[in-house]
Amino acid sequence: MSTTSTQFGIFTVGDVTPDPTTGRAPTEHERIKAMVALALKAEEIGLDVFASGEHHNPPFVPSSPTTMLGFIAARTSRIILSTSTTLITTNDPVKIAEDFAMLQHLADGRVDLMLGRGNTGPVYPWFGKDIRMGIPLAIENYALLHQLWREENVDWEGRFRTPLQSFTSTPRPLDDTPPFVWHGSIRSPEIAEQAAYYGDGFFANNIFWPKEHFQRLIGLYRDRYAHYGHGTPEQAYVGVGGQFFMRKNSQDAVREFRPYFDNAPVYGHGPSLEDFTDQTPLTVGSPQEVIDKTLTFRESFGHYQRQLFLVDHAGLPLKTALEQLDQLGEILPTLRAEMASGRPSTVPDAPTHAARVAAGSRDVEEVSA
Repeated sequence: MSTTSTQFGIFTVGDVTPDPTTGRAPTEHERIKAMVALALKAEEIGLDVFASGEHHNPPFVPSSPTTMLGFIAARTSRIILSTSTTLITTNDPVKIAEDFAMLQHLADGRVDLMLGRGNTGPVYPWFGKDIRMGIPLAIENYALLHQLWREENVDWEGRFRTPLQSFTSTPRPLDDTPPFVWHGSIRSPEIAEQAAYYGDGFFANNIFWPKEHFQRLIGLYRDRYAHYGHGTPEQAYVGVGGQFFMRKNSQDAVREFRPYFDNAPVYGHGPSLEDFTDQTPLTVGSPQEVIDKTLTFRESFGHYQRQLFLVDHAGLPLKTALEQLDQLGEILPTLRAEMASGRPSTVPDAPTHAARVAAGSRDVEEVSA
């Protein structure tokens, strides 16, 4: 798996939403199979990452992301498999450690994950948690997860789960190198601080709000990354979200996507399509317009390592989502070239398992020397 300066990929939230143009909603089975089809297409067109959300409430289906990603791992050979949220608040960190280490072995290292708190209040009590403790849960649970992947015999005591005594999480991470962790947030400076403290990645899913909000959040993360001695602000690991719907000409794209936008569960019946595309990263238009809008993200946030697009929500049929990926594949070489241009050599490439194993080996050699 080659190293690339910026990873491009897609993420899915796995919503089961009626197609507003037909009134038909896919079955859960159809939606799950569609997510797999998108992952296979993502590898086919040369994308670097496929990421699945985690949800435990209708109308979403991906309640077990590692099961899905393990299935996809067996049918792919190159693409990195990730999550676009692993709930660090309501999942037991011991189970996260086990599940993702197992997936890491099955996928030969093509695995990382994005931790998030989840924003659906009723889910917390289903797992015996209190949403008012979301931030403390995220901080404590990740501290334990981080330790479980790096120490074989863990003694631990905290506020939210039973203590551990001489506990060993199995299997151990592949090549003694834990999966790379992205901390995802759309509004919480505490999570940006957490990512900076550990020297992990920070993913700002900037698809709903104006860029100024995320400039502050990413800026905070970069500054604190440097504060904790991991490198310069420019060397921090940043990922951002994006959305597009493209056709060969803008008029066709707007006409076709408008009913999906107007009825989308998340932003439907709110701002107009024109206002939303003006204020957020959503691009509805021609391939060149998608290229131009995506390149403005670097101007807003600095050079960054991961770009994930949402292409399959709001009731879009699988056929249409696959067409979107074919068009993304056509502009992908241009996006790669433009994102690489002017990139300082001091800015790190996107993290991969192979590169991190090699870096760890160099660190050991330097210490022993």
